[in-house]
Amino acid sequence: MDILEKMRQRAKANLQRIVLPEGDEPRTLEAANQLLKEKIAKIILIGNPDTINKMAEEKGFEYISEALIFDPETNESMPMYAELLYNIRKSKGMTLEEAATLAKNPLYLGCLMIKNGDADGELAGARNTTGNTIRPAFQILKTKPGVSVVSGAFLMLTPATQLGENGFLVFADCAVNPCPTAEELAQIAVSTAETARVLGDMEPRVAMLSFSTKGSAKHELVDKVTKATELAKELAPELMIDGELQADAALIASVGELKAPNSKVAGKANVLVFPDLQAGNIGYKLVERFSGAQAIGPILQGIAAPVNDLSRGCSVDDIVKMVIITANQAMG
Repeated sequence: MDILEKMRQRAKANLQRIVLPEGDEPRTLEAANQLLKEKIAKIILIGNPDTINKMAEEKGFEYISEALIFDPETNESMPMYAELLYNIRKSKGMTLEEAATLAKNPLYLGCLMIKNGDADGELAGARNTTGNTIRPAFQILKTKPGVSVVSGAFLMLTPATQLGENGFLVFADCAVNPCPTAEELAQIAVSTAETARVLGDMEPRVAMLSFSTKGSAKHELVDKVTKATELAKELAPELMIDGELQADAALIASVGELKAPNSKVAGKANVLVFPDLQAGNIGYKLVERFSGAQAIGPILQGIAAPVNDLSRGCSVDDIVKMVIITANQAMG
């Protein structure tokens, strides 16, 4: 059973309440129908019930009737959500009137539902930008304890079964932070290890990537990765993590043994932490295109509850997969 099927079965066995703020977006609605049909998650759609039900009827989406459709214009819970938002943001100068208006924004409302315990996770971005999707999560849910940086990981399912965990690896940060500091890179490493453990059901072996292996090159960029490795070990002493490592030393047993003997990670890494966003974004796309790997993500890490972002060019299948991932994150 591959990793995606394992996650699908876990989601089915422990149904999570996933809110989809873009309730009347056509691909989102089709994905919601599929998710409900397969009993993968409990779905909350934010939007006008008449609009959503009409779309569902026209498309033959019969399972949408099983979704909870939440209309921010008429739902009697809105004053409660407005007050919740006001209490969170009043120190920033927000008035109760402003909170009542902003709480009707589906992206804010979805996060307020999670904050209040009425939903377990959120997925959006089919029609909204990444900034618009993430901003309410920062303001309402904030980051996990001890974490100040949100990052984006990709699950990489490759045909190279000799690499990682039978061809499965986790790459980060490939989506959010252009130039993380050593402290931020350490947090990204710990967050990515957690993603690998929760979603991949595997013991993470984390390689902090560089163009140098164990001092083979001298440069301030190498120093940053070395420092980040030390800080990550302090944050999570139980974690198998090593750096700085070149990509081949991290992945290939013979190279790892030669360049970093006695390392628990070199030659068998299943989590790759890139030194900056340029390397991470380029790296995952090269692997995807050259090897025929499947790249799933970005999966947002570091937020206090699961909130994930879609590409506006996403497919229905992308949405279904990301709901499955969001549900698995919610299970922890």
